[in-house]
Amino acid sequence: MTSILKADTIQDTDGNNIINESGNTITIGASGDTTNIVGTLQNNGSAVGGLSMADQWRLTANATGGSSDITSNWERNDSTGFGQLGTGMTESSGIFTFPSTGIYLVSFFLNDTGGSSFLSSYSRIYVTTNNSSYTEVARGMGAGGASETQVIPCEAVVDVTDTSNVKVKFAYYHGDSGSTQKVIVIKTKLM
Repeated sequence: MTSILKADTIQDTDGNNIINESGNTITIGASGDTTNIVGTLQNNGSAVGGLSMADQWRLTANATGGSSDITSNWERNDSTGFGQLGTGMTESSGIFTFPSTGIYLVSFFLNDTGGSSFLSSYSRIYVTTNNSSYTEVARGMGAGGASETQVIPCEAVVDVTDTSNVKVKFAYYHGDSGSTQKVIVIKTKLM
């Protein structure tokens, strides 16, 4: 047997509104109330709120000066205390694939150890939406004297609408061929 309960307002025994519908807007609770959701809260089929994926990668070997996409020596952070959340990214030849659609914060930290002369460095994030042509979406810039170490961050918010086509890669530039770079990349799914 199927039953239908029709009401615009549901109240507790003290007469406080618990659920109210007015003008196609449903209000649950009132200001100051705590609303406990058991299970997954969804917005049109997608989970709502909270961080659902966090992943961190780094280089296993230094890169040297010049300008280059970072295509090798990537590994997921396996340090004690690192806590990956969710499925995480996959990487092949420096191309990172997202595990699911959504909005991601991509952070890229270039740790640049200067060579024998003045150094100017860039960290770069590139995104493709067609699994082919990449566009620079963020650039961090730094400059310093000989033998100085600098950390050059850059970040981008990436809207991943298709995991087969939207991908990300990283590059660096350094004018002094004697310098070395180490990289940490963090990817976090915001929504």
